[in-house]
Amino acid sequence: MNGSWKIVMQHISSVAKTKVTLLKREMIAGGCINQCYKVTDSNHKQWFIKTNSSTLIEMFIAESKGLNEIANSQSIRSPKSICYGLTKDFSYLVLEFISLKPLSSQIKMGKELAKMHQTTGKYFGWSRNNTIGSTPQSNQKNSNWASFWKDHRLLFQLNLALKNGYPPKAYEDGLKLAENCHLFFSNYNVKPSLLHGDLWGGNAACDSNGNPIIFDPAVYYGDRETDIAMTELFGGFSNDFYVSYNQYYALDKDYTTRKNLYNLYHILNHFNLFGGGYASQSHNIVTELLRHV
Repeated sequence: MNGSWKIVMQHISSVAKTKVTLLKREMIAGGCINQCYKVTDSNHKQWFIKTNSSTLIEMFIAESKGLNEIANSQSIRSPKSICYGLTKDFSYLVLEFISLKPLSSQIKMGKELAKMHQTTGKYFGWSRNNTIGSTPQSNQKNSNWASFWKDHRLLFQLNLALKNGYPPKAYEDGLKLAENCHLFFSNYNVKPSLLHGDLWGGNAACDSNGNPIIFDPAVYYGDRETDIAMTELFGGFSNDFYVSYNQYYALDKDYTTRKNLYNLYHILNHFNLFGGGYASQSHNIVTELLRHV
């Protein structure tokens, strides 16, 4: 065991208040941002550990705080954050290890997510910035939701996209939409709900007992419709999920229009991360939304 991993195990030992000795470390595939490992100690207790560059420690701190925020809502399950830190080789985040299964309890998922969304804050945003994928996500506090969405979601991604080669016409249309996005909330009272922030099918599953669990959050307080919109963007959630959610916390009648405004943020982020066809896809969304302005 090299020195850096020894530091990690010593940190776990300190938090667990018992000697933790590394027995086995297995790399887990699937993550595109971090290196992920299942670590087994000499007592056969397991941990889930993410590592990345030492410069990205703030990303792990924000994820840890976000998981704690979800846990404090006493609603849907999320992995328990154990500790985070730095070694000379990498930054790390230690979580409880949970054996995940495909999301099967869709009815319970809808109920538990509705319960989480009923946890509200005093403002939109959060106490710290975090990341959406590997893109910085600004969570500066704001009492006005339309202003928050314009400045810290749409304009942030549009300005980044322009630097990444986004077509000028698409950018100009995006600016026009951003300046008028308040019109989508004229008859809608938005509450600052606790959000997962990156709720696609790959960030939701079930534990061994069939309980739904969410992970890899990009937490902030905002319109709960943003989480629901993203569940529709890439699939993975059944009709039972939406029926259940609406039974416990019914969506507003104009959600079907606003969901495109919310998913535009994620499509723009995908352009900034991956480029390609996400430019035309996002411009098509902007063009459609401008018809409502």
